[in-house]
Amino acid sequence: MIILKKIIVVLGIIAVHHFFAMAFLYENNLKARVIASNETKLKKEADLILPDFGYKSNENSSRIITSNDNNIDSLIRFFNQTTENLKNAISGLSENQLQYKPNEEKWSISQCLEHIILSEKMLFEMAKKELDKPAQPSRRADVQQTDENLINIIADRGQKFKAPKELQPSGKYSSADAAITDLIKARQPVLAYIQNANIDDLRDHVNDYPTGTVDGYQNLLFIAAHCARHIKQIQEIKTDPNFPKK
Repeated sequence: MIILKKIIVVLGIIAVHHFFAMAFLYENNLKARVIASNETKLKKEADLILPDFGYKSNENSSRIITSNDNNIDSLIRFFNQTTENLKNAISGLSENQLQYKPNEEKWSISQCLEHIILSEKMLFEMAKKELDKPAQPSRRADVQQTDENLINIIADRGQKFKAPKELQPSGKYSSADAAITDLIKARQPVLAYIQNANIDDLRDHVNDYPTGTVDGYQNLLFIAAHCARHIKQIQEIKTDPNFPKK
């Protein structure tokens, strides 16, 4: 079991590395895909952890964190805002509405909620793993991606990908309140970690990726941005012309 957990963590770190590589390529007007034969294995591992993130910026994404922000409070506010936005998006929905699928190829709101919660736990473990490594304050200038751009890249729904079997949600939630309760529970250790963190220490933990560099603050930001992405997906489902009225 211990070995299995270590393998999952390693795959998770590789997956995040691959995500930022894809984001970098997109911003340089290249296709966001693996093109070298020796990267095939990396692509499969990335798909396991990050199945459906978009890679282009979106001006309509959350502006609660901007390139001028550099504090713990901003990060906490972003987490709290995404929690509140998710509550507002699903408040009062019936079981019938939660389970509605626009078609067989698309997720229900219940499945989106389950995926958000599962992913948050895994992404947090990945972020902590990176932050356990030695700090590299001399490399701060290597981080070129702004926090705001990172949010926009992840939250954009312009590109959509099918999640692998390992992260395919079953649609277990029949109650919006139950889902929110589980999200809050999953976020409690994340917020506690952030509240006890030092902004300089987060920024000093610089991580190398195949085609770019980010810091520990952005690794944590990644978690809430993923939630923001799926809130948009939930809104898409609710605007489907056949979405149940009750």
